[in-house]
Amino acid sequence: MKLKEAAKTSERFTGGHRLCSGCVAGPVTNLIMRASKNPAVVGAATGCLEVSSSIYPYTAWKDSFIHNAFENSAATVSGVEAAYRSLKKQGKMEEDFDFIAFGGDGGTYDIGFQSLSGAMERGHDMVYVCYDNGAYMNTGIQRSSATPKGANTTTSPAGKVIAGKQQYRKELTDIMAAHNIPYVAQISPFKPQELMKAAQKAFETKGPAFLNVLATCPRGWRSRAEKGIELTKVAADTCVWPMFEIENGEWKLLYKPRKKKPVEEWLRQQGRFKHLFKRGNEHIIEDIQEHTDKRWNYILERCGERQ
Repeated sequence: MKLKEAAKTSERFTGGHRLCSGCVAGPVTNLIMRASKNPAVVGAATGCLEVSSSIYPYTAWKDSFIHNAFENSAATVSGVEAAYRSLKKQGKMEEDFDFIAFGGDGGTYDIGFQSLSGAMERGHDMVYVCYDNGAYMNTGIQRSSATPKGANTTTSPAGKVIAGKQQYRKELTDIMAAHNIPYVAQISPFKPQELMKAAQKAFETKGPAFLNVLATCPRGWRSRAEKGIELTKVAADTCVWPMFEIENGEWKLLYKPRKKKPVEEWLRQQGRFKHLFKRGNEHIIEDIQEHTDKRWNYILERCGERQ
């Protein structure tokens, strides 16, 4: 879908919500909802998106909306989808619907992983969207398994002994692909056309689909609010956040930077990594660069691209 065409579609996630200035979860949600061609049933796990968009008695959602507990957004939406199929089989419903579950990385990578995995394995005709901001931002910026190595959070604080989170982030997109579902994509909002194209593919897929979308959090990343979308581009240009899709088992690269930039350009723009630039922590940046290069070469190989 072209941006001009997208601009003509109706806005189904409205302004006036209470997401922080510069939060990219809002634009991501707006674009994904615009890509849906049918009425939708939306479920959202407890998190930034939910608490900011559905403060009783107000809502930013124009479609049917269900607030779920942290751990069960995928389970709830899969249950609604199953009920819908039953009603349609009985001839009690005729209209087509899209079924969408949203969750942050805390409610997706960690707490909600069991219900997500179950819904995907059962083959429900639904789309799960993870807006990945790299920590439990809504409850105080605690580390999650999506938090990058070296990041300073309230539960992986940077100090004299430990320089932030010690582990690399979990590659959840690969784990979802291992479920052998029809469509999986890791995408970024700095390419809105690609994001909407991936969302359209997900909605048109018969069966489960999963979208993992990078979403800047200025408060948790300690970054400038107006740099939100730009930071997602830097993440792609440094290959910290590769953009690719897996459609019926076929891997395809969605973005390849003309000139791959060093990870230092991404780290330096975020206060959560400022301790890495102190004397004595140079090796951590080198480790992150080595890991990023290895991961990028793996993605290129899977997508049949030249390294």
